[in-house]
Amino acid sequence: MSRESEADLPGDALPGTLSEALFAELVAFRRDLHMHPELGNQEFRTTAAIKARLETAGLEPRVLAVGTGLVCDIGEWDGVTPMLALRADIDALPIPDTKSECAYRSTVPDRAHACGHDVHTTVVLGAGLVLAGLHREGRLPRPVRLVFQPAEEVLPGGAADAIAGGALEGVGRMIAVHCDPRVDAGRIGLRTGAITSACDRLEVALDGPGGHTARPHLTTDLVTAAARVAVDVPALVGRRVDTRSGLAVTWGRIESGHAPNVIPQHAELSGTVRCLDIEAWRAAPDIVVAAIDEVANLHGAKSEINYVRGVPPVVNDADVTGLLRDAMTVRRGAESVEGTEQSLGGEDFSWYLEQVPGAMARLGVRTPGERTVRDLHQGDFDADEHAITVGVELFTAAALLDAGN
Repeated sequence: MSRESEADLPGDALPGTLSEALFAELVAFRRDLHMHPELGNQEFRTTAAIKARLETAGLEPRVLAVGTGLVCDIGEWDGVTPMLALRADIDALPIPDTKSECAYRSTVPDRAHACGHDVHTTVVLGAGLVLAGLHREGRLPRPVRLVFQPAEEVLPGGAADAIAGGALEGVGRMIAVHCDPRVDAGRIGLRTGAITSACDRLEVALDGPGGHTARPHLTTDLVTAAARVAVDVPALVGRRVDTRSGLAVTWGRIESGHAPNVIPQHAELSGTVRCLDIEAWRAAPDIVVAAIDEVANLHGAKSEINYVRGVPPVVNDADVTGLLRDAMTVRRGAESVEGTEQSLGGEDFSWYLEQVPGAMARLGVRTPGERTVRDLHQGDFDADEHAITVGVELFTAAALLDAGN
C-alpha cells in the first residue's frame, strides 16, 4: 500500500479506525499511568503494564537491558525493507500533581505526568494494538516497531539506552508526537526542520576567601561575583554568536551565604543553555565556559564549571513530515493540520533523528473552546483524552500510507 494509492481516501475508508471499546480501554490505561507516575529509569510498573498488554495481544515485547522501557515489533522484519518506528517516552516529572478535582490525579507524592508522557505512551500502545490486528488480517504493508523509551526527562535522555538496545536496527523512519496544550484536541501541529531546541545543563561553583561585609575590599565579594555571572554571562554569550542561533543562558538557581554580615566563601548557580541552531549548539560549551571564567576572574572568584551536554534540536525530515501531514489529512481533513513554531524546549527524540530520518508532531490536547491557559511541566496539566484517538489514528494511518522508503 503506497501513499499515492491511499492519499485520496476518506478517513473511514482507511483501515485502522479506533473502536469505542478500545478507546475506553486506552483511556483507562492512560488514567492508571497518570495515577502511578514513575521517574526516569524507575519506570518498572509502567514497563510491566505495557509489556503485559502487548503480550495479551500476541506480541513479543522485549524489555531494554537497563530494566525499563521496551521495544516490540509488529510483523517480522525481513532484513531488507526498512521499518517504521513509533516512539513514546514513559517517564514522569518530579513535581506534585495539583489538580484538586480529578479522580485520576497522581497517587505518588511529588510525582506527576505533567508533560503528557502518559498520553504518548497510550497512543503508541493503542496504535500497536490496532496495527497488530491489521497484521493478523494481512493488511499491514510492512513491519512496524514500537519503542517505549525510558528517562526522556533525564539528560542526556534515555534515547541512548533505547538505541544501544537495538531500537533503530532495521528502522528506516521514526515518528513521534508530543502533547501541546496550545493546540485543540483533534488537530496536530507540524513543522519541517527544527521543531525543538538544543538543551544543556549548566552548574557553576564560585569560591573565595570570605570575610566581613564591612571590608569587601580585603576579600572577594563573592555575592557580587555570583550576581555579575548571573547577569553578565547571558549578555556576553548573546554577543558572541549569531543572534539568529538563539543561544541563551537562563539561570534557575543561585545560592550563597548564610548571614547578612558575612561575605561567603562559596556560591552556586545552575541553569540551562538552549539553542535553536545545531551548529551554534556544538560551539556552545566553549563559548559559555569562557564567558563564565572571564566574569569570575574579573571579580577575583575561582570558578568550577560543570557543563552537562543535553540534547540537540529535533530536526523534522521534510518527507516524513509530509507522511504525517498526509496521514492526518486522510483521517481528519487538511484543516486538522496547522503550522507550529520552533519550541525552546529540549527533546531527546533528537538522538534518533541523528541516525534515521523522522518527524515529531505536536498533538493537540486542549479541549476546544477552553479558555484556561495551560502549559507543560505544571502541576495542573491535563489532556483532553480525545487526543488519544487522534494520535492512534495518526500513527496507524502513517503506517498504512508509508511506502517503506
